[in-house]
Amino acid sequence: MESTLQNHFLVAMPALSDTFFYRSVVYLCEHDQNGAMGLIINRPTRVMLEELLSHLKIDNPADSLKTTPVLFGGPVQKGQGMVIHNQHNAEWKSSLKLTDDVFLTTSTDILEAIGTDDGPENALVTLGYSGWEAGQLEKELAENSWLTVPADPGLLFDTPADKRWQAAAQLLGIDINLMSNTTGHA
Repeated sequence: MESTLQNHFLVAMPALSDTFFYRSVVYLCEHDQNGAMGLIINRPTRVMLEELLSHLKIDNPADSLKTTPVLFGGPVQKGQGMVIHNQHNAEWKSSLKLTDDVFLTTSTDILEAIGTDDGPENALVTLGYSGWEAGQLEKELAENSWLTVPADPGLLFDTPADKRWQAAAQLLGIDINLMSNTTGHA
Protein backbone atom coordinates (compact mmCIF):
# COMPACT_ATOMS: atom_id res chain seq x y z
CA MET A 1 0.00 0.00 0.00
CA GLU A 2 1.20 3.48 -0.89
CA SER A 3 1.82 5.86 1.97
CA THR A 4 -0.98 8.28 2.67
CA LEU A 5 -1.02 11.64 4.37
CA GLN A 6 -4.66 11.31 5.44
CA ASN A 7 -5.07 12.70 8.98
CA HIS A 8 -1.96 14.88 8.59
CA PHE A 9 -1.54 18.62 8.61
CA LEU A 10 0.03 20.36 5.64
CA VAL A 11 1.87 23.40 6.97
CA ALA A 12 2.57 26.03 4.31
CA MET A 13 6.21 27.00 4.11
CA PRO A 14 6.84 30.76 4.45
CA ALA A 15 7.83 30.95 0.76
CA LEU A 16 4.45 29.58 -0.39
CA SER A 17 2.88 32.83 -1.52
CA ASP A 18 -0.23 31.39 -3.20
CA THR A 19 -3.12 33.63 -2.17
CA PHE A 20 -5.25 30.80 -0.84
CA PHE A 21 -2.53 28.91 0.99
CA TYR A 22 -0.21 31.63 2.36
CA ARG A 23 0.61 30.64 5.97
CA SER A 24 -2.14 28.06 5.96
CA VAL A 25 -2.59 24.77 7.74
CA VAL A 26 -4.58 22.17 5.82
CA TYR A 27 -6.09 19.14 7.53
CA LEU A 28 -5.91 16.32 4.96
CA CYS A 29 -9.16 14.32 4.96
CA GLU A 30 -8.26 12.11 2.00
CA HIS A 31 -5.03 11.26 0.20
CA ASP A 32 -4.47 8.41 -2.23
CA GLN A 33 -3.23 7.73 -5.76
CA ASN A 34 -6.18 9.74 -7.15
CA GLY A 35 -5.25 12.94 -5.34
CA ALA A 36 -5.96 14.67 -2.06
CA MET A 37 -8.68 16.66 -0.33
CA GLY A 38 -8.34 18.77 2.77
CA LEU A 39 -9.64 21.76 4.68
CA ILE A 40 -7.76 24.91 5.59
CA ILE A 41 -8.23 25.14 9.38
CA ASN A 42 -6.69 28.51 10.18
CA ARG A 43 -8.52 30.96 7.92
CA PRO A 44 -11.60 32.38 9.73
CA THR A 45 -14.07 34.24 7.55
CA ARG A 46 -16.10 37.27 8.63
CA VAL A 47 -19.18 35.05 8.71
CA MET A 48 -20.17 33.80 12.17
CA LEU A 49 -21.76 30.38 12.53
CA GLU A 50 -25.00 31.94 13.78
CA GLU A 51 -25.23 33.94 10.51
CA LEU A 52 -24.66 30.82 8.39
CA LEU A 53 -27.32 28.87 10.29
CA SER A 54 -29.77 31.74 9.96
CA HIS A 55 -29.13 31.83 6.20
CA LEU A 56 -29.88 28.09 6.09
CA LYS A 57 -33.07 28.68 8.12
CA ILE A 58 -31.70 26.65 11.03
CA ASP A 59 -32.79 27.99 14.41
CA ASN A 60 -30.03 27.24 16.91
CA PRO A 61 -30.07 29.41 20.05
CA ALA A 62 -26.56 28.56 21.32
CA ASP A 63 -24.74 31.76 22.34
CA SER A 64 -21.34 30.34 21.36
CA LEU A 65 -22.40 30.44 17.69
CA LYS A 66 -22.43 34.26 17.73
CA THR A 67 -18.66 34.35 18.18
CA THR A 68 -17.67 31.19 16.29
CA PRO A 69 -16.39 32.06 12.80
CA VAL A 70 -16.94 29.84 9.80
CA LEU A 71 -13.57 28.92 8.28
CA PHE A 72 -12.49 29.27 4.65
CA GLY A 73 -11.76 25.61 3.85
CA GLY A 74 -10.36 26.20 0.39
CA PRO A 75 -10.99 27.50 -3.11
CA VAL A 76 -13.05 24.53 -4.38
CA GLN A 77 -16.87 24.69 -4.07
CA LYS A 78 -16.81 27.70 -1.75
CA GLY A 79 -20.50 27.26 -0.99
CA GLN A 80 -20.12 23.66 0.23
CA GLY A 81 -20.21 23.37 4.00
CA MET A 82 -17.95 20.84 5.68
CA VAL A 83 -17.78 20.03 9.37
CA ILE A 84 -14.77 18.37 11.03
CA HIS A 85 -15.83 17.11 14.44
CA ASN A 86 -15.39 14.55 17.17
CA GLN A 87 -18.12 12.34 18.64
CA HIS A 88 -19.94 10.62 15.84
CA ASN A 89 -23.71 10.32 15.82
CA ALA A 90 -25.10 7.59 13.57
CA GLU A 91 -28.09 9.83 12.83
CA TRP A 92 -26.04 12.35 10.84
CA LYS A 93 -26.10 11.76 7.11
CA SER A 94 -22.93 12.00 5.01
CA SER A 95 -20.38 11.33 7.76
CA LEU A 96 -16.95 9.95 6.96
CA LYS A 97 -14.79 8.47 9.71
CA LEU A 98 -11.27 9.89 9.33
CA THR A 99 -9.86 8.48 12.59
CA ASP A 100 -11.34 6.99 15.74
CA ASP A 101 -11.78 10.56 17.04
CA VAL A 102 -12.27 12.73 13.94
CA PHE A 103 -15.13 12.73 11.46
CA LEU A 104 -16.09 14.78 8.42
CA THR A 105 -19.79 15.49 7.86
CA THR A 106 -21.18 17.38 4.87
CA SER A 107 -24.91 17.23 5.63
CA THR A 108 -26.78 20.12 7.26
CA ASP A 109 -28.28 17.95 10.01
CA ILE A 110 -25.08 18.28 12.06
CA LEU A 111 -25.42 22.08 11.90
CA GLU A 112 -28.75 21.83 13.71
CA ALA A 113 -27.01 19.96 16.54
CA ILE A 114 -23.84 22.07 16.93
CA GLY A 115 -23.88 23.98 20.19
CA THR A 116 -26.60 21.75 21.68
CA ASP A 117 -26.39 18.68 23.89
CA ASP A 118 -26.97 16.55 20.78
CA GLY A 119 -24.02 18.03 18.91
CA PRO A 120 -20.34 17.10 18.91
CA GLU A 121 -18.21 18.48 21.72
CA ASN A 122 -15.82 19.98 19.15
CA ALA A 123 -16.49 21.06 15.57
CA LEU A 124 -14.95 23.25 12.88
CA VAL A 125 -17.29 24.45 10.14
CA THR A 126 -15.72 25.37 6.81
CA LEU A 127 -17.00 26.61 3.48
CA GLY A 128 -15.15 25.19 0.52
CA TYR A 129 -12.28 22.74 0.46
CA SER A 130 -8.82 22.28 -0.98
CA GLY A 131 -8.19 19.65 -3.63
CA TRP A 132 -5.20 18.23 -5.47
CA GLU A 133 -5.36 15.97 -8.51
CA ALA A 134 -3.26 12.83 -8.77
CA GLY A 135 0.44 13.62 -8.25
CA GLN A 136 -0.12 17.36 -7.67
CA LEU A 137 0.39 17.32 -3.89
CA GLU A 138 3.44 15.07 -4.21
CA LYS A 139 4.93 17.60 -6.67
CA GLU A 140 4.26 20.47 -4.23
CA LEU A 141 5.87 18.46 -1.41
CA ALA A 142 8.94 17.82 -3.60
CA GLU A 143 9.12 21.59 -4.23
CA ASN A 144 9.25 22.17 -0.45
CA SER A 145 5.95 24.08 -0.45
CA TRP A 146 4.64 22.17 2.57
CA LEU A 147 5.77 20.58 5.80
CA THR A 148 3.75 17.52 6.86
CA VAL A 149 3.01 16.40 10.40
CA PRO A 150 0.53 13.89 11.82
CA ALA A 151 -2.65 15.73 12.82
CA ASP A 152 -3.21 16.52 16.47
CA PRO A 153 -6.82 16.78 17.71
CA GLY A 154 -5.74 19.29 20.39
CA LEU A 155 -4.41 21.62 17.73
CA LEU A 156 -7.45 21.00 15.54
CA PHE A 157 -10.06 21.77 18.19
CA ASP A 158 -8.39 23.63 21.08
CA THR A 159 -5.84 25.96 19.46
CA PRO A 160 -7.17 29.34 18.25
CA ALA A 161 -7.19 29.63 14.44
CA ASP A 162 -4.60 32.44 14.39
CA LYS A 163 -2.13 30.26 16.33
CA ARG A 164 -2.49 27.04 14.32
CA TRP A 165 0.21 27.77 11.70
CA GLN A 166 2.96 28.24 14.31
CA ALA A 167 1.55 25.44 16.51
CA ALA A 168 1.46 22.91 13.65
CA ALA A 169 5.11 23.63 12.78
CA GLN A 170 5.95 23.41 16.49
CA LEU A 171 4.71 19.79 16.42
CA LEU A 172 7.83 19.16 14.29
CA GLY A 173 9.98 21.17 16.70
CA ILE A 174 10.22 24.03 14.19
CA ASP A 175 9.84 27.74 14.87
CA ILE A 176 8.39 28.56 11.47
CA ASN A 177 8.86 32.29 12.05
CA LEU A 178 12.63 31.74 11.87
CA MET A 179 12.47 30.03 8.50
CA SER A 180 13.54 31.80 5.33
CA ASN A 181 11.00 33.06 2.81
CA THR A 182 13.05 31.58 -0.04
CA THR A 183 13.18 27.99 -1.17
CA GLY A 184 15.93 26.11 -2.84
CA HIS A 185 17.91 22.93 -2.87
CA ALA A 186 21.37 22.57 -1.36
